[in-house]
Amino acid sequence: MDKDVVVGLDSSTTATKAIAWNRQGVAIAEGRSSIPLASPHADWYEQNPDDWWTSACAALGNLQKVVSPARIAAIGISNQRETFVPLAADGSAVRPAIIWMDRRCRAEVDWLSAQVGRKRIHEISGKPADMAPVAYRMAWMLRNEPEAYRRTAMFADVHGYLTWRLTGQFRTSWASADPLGLFDMRHKRWSAEILEPLGVDPSRLPVAVAPGTVAGYVNEYAASLTSVPAGTPVVAGGGDGQAAGLGVNALAPGRAYLNLGTAIVAGIHSTEYRIGDAWRTMGSCSAEGYYLETSLRSGTFLIDWFLDNCGGQTDKGSARARLEAEAANLPVGSGGVLAVPYWGAVMTPYWDPDARGCLVGLTGAHGAVHIYRALLEGIALEQALVTKMIEQAAGIPVEEFVAIGGGAASDFWCQIIADACGKPLKRSQTVEASSLGAAMCAAAGSGWFDGVRAAGAAMCGGTTRVTEPSPDRAARYAELLDIYREIYPQLRQSYRKLARFVARC
Repeated sequence: MDKDVVVGLDSSTTATKAIAWNRQGVAIAEGRSSIPLASPHADWYEQNPDDWWTSACAALGNLQKVVSPARIAAIGISNQRETFVPLAADGSAVRPAIIWMDRRCRAEVDWLSAQVGRKRIHEISGKPADMAPVAYRMAWMLRNEPEAYRRTAMFADVHGYLTWRLTGQFRTSWASADPLGLFDMRHKRWSAEILEPLGVDPSRLPVAVAPGTVAGYVNEYAASLTSVPAGTPVVAGGGDGQAAGLGVNALAPGRAYLNLGTAIVAGIHSTEYRIGDAWRTMGSCSAEGYYLETSLRSGTFLIDWFLDNCGGQTDKGSARARLEAEAANLPVGSGGVLAVPYWGAVMTPYWDPDARGCLVGLTGAHGAVHIYRALLEGIALEQALVTKMIEQAAGIPVEEFVAIGGGAASDFWCQIIADACGKPLKRSQTVEASSLGAAMCAAAGSGWFDGVRAAGAAMCGGTTRVTEPSPDRAARYAELLDIYREIYPQLRQSYRKLARFVARC
């Protein structure tokens, strides 16, 4: 039987999706399985790595109820980023995995930065000091769980862990290693300078290989659990953000991917390695170039928060539809209400863990619909702000966004973003861009195409709808952006004082 499909195995925060794709980038079939998430303390988020593997086995098994295993040419992996698990010498977890949402390491950001230097960490890793990279949560474990840290033989990211379970080899992609904040982006290797104060030798981390490289082959034991034939190549893919960028073929500077998910993540491709406060630098799944990536923790999470708390007694879907219909009748600016959407602190461009969300301009004339629209506009204005900062600092113009993620289903929100940013917003034909990006890597690794870039061009399915900005509304949002960009700098000191106050409670 012809091996006519590749599988994009996408292990996200909440589920594993195993999707079979053909040479044209058309999804043939899908298997899916959920992953439990635990929060044992406030701001702590953990998972059992066995659940990553169990979910992957289930997703692959469900897929092969529709697609014959004999058709699979290769598997590519995309994964939730900035997540790690410490493993003992026998491969068992020393403690639960600490995932990207976790915020326990605030003190360790300052500690590790003092050891290496904030500027130096940024230069090496491409990431400003922040709670997101794994480096700081490893520092937390070193300082708070020293015995468990000592027993750790391997600090594995999700990609490295799944590759090990499938092949017996601890290998990960450059584009999965770099979000950990331990990777030397220029030289494509683990940074001894950052690892030294953590007391970690590179041998305690997976071997990092280029995306599109065969990282190993499915072994007999994994074959017995997944039904994937032994000997099937497992190809290095990348972090889900970069994989999504590849999945929509955002490999030219003019096109940026925009993931309207739980967080809002956008990436602009750069052929050169650049660092700046307005972005974090990530490796491209093409193995060539980089993404200048912006990240706002409050995306659809913020909308769900509002609907849960202020949407009334109806179900979320009905409440959202009602509010969108009413909000569409309001003018730009929501009747004078501005939202700063830092409900989960702020990463790009200010990197302030003390920042919080706020609403400015409320009067007795305003109601829930004004706040709802202001939240959508606040997220759009934030994206406009950071995009302009990147364009100016890096000299890379953004001509269009390609939107993916659950939020892209909202015509209303897409129009607001297009108007606020003053750029066309296209929507990808697939909502599973991360899986498709991983599949493109698998297609390159299996020899279907001459490299990942060629696979991206051949398998990208294009876009469905284009939302053009309205010149009149874009002009009004440009005025509003001038007001918006003044708010955070005026509140910075107040946020800091409020954080100290709360810490004493």
